[in-house]
Amino acid sequence: MKRTDTPTSWDERTTLATFHDYVRATVLAKCEGLSSEDARRAPLATSPLMTVAGIVNHLRWNEHWWFEVMFLGDEDRGPWTDEDPDAEFKVALTMPLGRLLVEYEAQCERVRERIAGIDLDTLSKGKDSKGGHLTLRWVIGHMTEETARHNGHLDILRELIDGTTGA
Repeated sequence: MKRTDTPTSWDERTTLATFHDYVRATVLAKCEGLSSEDARRAPLATSPLMTVAGIVNHLRWNEHWWFEVMFLGDEDRGPWTDEDPDAEFKVALTMPLGRLLVEYEAQCERVRERIAGIDLDTLSKGKDSKGGHLTLRWVIGHMTEETARHNGHLDILRELIDGTTGA
């Protein structure tokens, strides 16, 4: 993914997509040079599932959930269950970081292709917790916020794991 926060044009759709792709690409940048072993480390004693690998997998599956399940109405393929709502964090502990990153990029590309050309005011097939439908604009904004927030977590984890800052 190319990492830029400057859109190629200034219309709303391009601006939203650019910021979303920027935070997606930042996830990849935060993982550069990190080993799979280190990506599975949980340096926060109170948060044993808070790992770089877990966050990458969580973001991958959130892209699926919000765009494909909630917005487009597809079947949920996520690893979570009612009994284990955090399964995406746990399964990541058994996967190489490289595979997680490839799957994350593939999911982001799949979403880009599936929502291309859909009007931002289009309502979701799924309903939110209050029974309302969401617009594509809202879902893109929400996932940009979600990914940016987790990039902050990746910053902290990476610094605690190997001292790397920035990106």
